[in-house]
Amino acid sequence: MATPQVVVLDYGSGNLRSAVRAVERAGAEVELTGDLDTAMAADGLLVPGVGAFEACMTGLRAIRGERIIARRLSGGRPVMGICVGMQILFERGIEHGVETEGCGEWPGLVERIQAPIVPHMGWNTVEAPQGSTLFEGVEKERFYFVHSYGVRDWSLVTNDRTPESHQPLVTWAETGSDAGAGDRFVAAVENGPLWATQFHPEKSGDAGAALLRNWVKTLKSA
Repeated sequence: MATPQVVVLDYGSGNLRSAVRAVERAGAEVELTGDLDTAMAADGLLVPGVGAFEACMTGLRAIRGERIIARRLSGGRPVMGICVGMQILFERGIEHGVETEGCGEWPGLVERIQAPIVPHMGWNTVEAPQGSTLFEGVEKERFYFVHSYGVRDWSLVTNDRTPESHQPLVTWAETGSDAGAGDRFVAAVENGPLWATQFHPEKSGDAGAALLRNWVKTLKSA
């Protein structure tokens, strides 16, 4: 079977080289580019992101990245977002009083985490749902987070007519270790061809490597 081809989307944001190396180690051939045609043709598209929501959206729009994402998803072609690359998939984000329109692939607001210590930085466990493909074999492992903003309310509504393959699987995490002192937020989503993580799998050691392999394996039949 042919090696999956993955594009890491280059729009001026994210740990690009580390993302490329991590996906290569997961078993894919990887190209770093912002070229629309190349990104459309790949088996998988990885959207990284660090920094501010507004800056990431500005960079993404400069290469028509939101169109690339939308066109791939309309054809059922896999896309995976990481950190702010996940956040920009939602409708909007608000930072320092500035509200910015996101890609709108999912409803919801990216907002400041309500916790005693922000940013939420370091290793944390997650609450993965039953049936998760992304977290298969690493459900109990810790992953590396570094962020001050997140999605605190999942608001996508589905119904009985939504195909089972497109029913979203939402993974949660919580800041802090003291009962009642933390804040729950979306740590990952699996929703048809669109997957994303708030944490950095490329910085999450063996667990992150296994998670990326889980994603790359799905591309072989994409």
